[in-house]
Amino acid sequence: MSRTRFGRWSSRYTGVRNRGINPQGFHVSQIKFYIVLVPLALLMLLPIFYIFSSAFKPPDELFAYPPRFFVINPTLKNFTDLFTKVTASGIPISRYLFNSVLITVVTVALSIVVSSMAAYALSKKRFKLKQTLFAINTIALMFVPIAVTIPRFLVVQRIGLLDTFWVHILPVLALPVGVFLLKQFMDGVPDEVIEAAQIDGAADWRIYLRIVLPMIKPALATIAILTFQATWNNAEISTLYVNNESLRTLAFYLGTLTSTSSGTGAAAVAGQGIAAAAALIMFVPGLLIFVLLQGQVMSTMSHSGIK
Repeated sequence: MSRTRFGRWSSRYTGVRNRGINPQGFHVSQIKFYIVLVPLALLMLLPIFYIFSSAFKPPDELFAYPPRFFVINPTLKNFTDLFTKVTASGIPISRYLFNSVLITVVTVALSIVVSSMAAYALSKKRFKLKQTLFAINTIALMFVPIAVTIPRFLVVQRIGLLDTFWVHILPVLALPVGVFLLKQFMDGVPDEVIEAAQIDGAADWRIYLRIVLPMIKPALATIAILTFQATWNNAEISTLYVNNESLRTLAFYLGTLTSTSSGTGAAAVAGQGIAAAAALIMFVPGLLIFVLLQGQVMSTMSHSGIK
């Protein structure tokens, strides 16, 4: 069985799905859309500009009255203070940053694998309780995280994950929204394509890796963004499940900056500058990932209802 046959199945179907998503070139009829969308886009960009501007403001501009939206005399002092600041436990900011990067990368990678395999089974395989399991996953979408805090803590405690590295990863490995979105997207993959591969002798693993995954790249990119945001900005796990300071994340450390800089005088001023710099560091990775993958996200939204 040749690779070209798998490539032909995948490229033929992918080409049909992607045809006509984005218009090519510019036409005069599009001007009316730009008149409405450009002002809205600029309005939505204002918070982003403010985050960048605040991170580079010196103390006198941070507390200026009336407040200034854009920085006049940019400085890097906020960032140098952030990376040289040591907490009472003696853990440097670089340790929190390393933990966040490592935990986020591992969680995103494993979440894509687990969610896509579960979605493939729910979409293309036949077994008992299939509809029941999918219904349970759908019901899970209705619960906000705070509603399951106590049950989750009891489960984490029973399986011995408290105060370990894996407590950051395993409890949030498979997002219900990820399984739901991938399953709905895989439902749009024609069964004839999979049946043709099975007739040629392809095993489930090869069909999953060589045919299904290339067809759902937009949905995978969307899940990667959602998982990244949920993991990178998660301070709850470090607060509830971790006592070892060296295992906590940057999001947790950022939350402590607000409480430690609530004093008066120079300490409060310096603390606000550090908090602004840390907020920018937390924000930029998510922004970059979304900018790089936004085309795939738009394709997911376009095809999420197509069967």
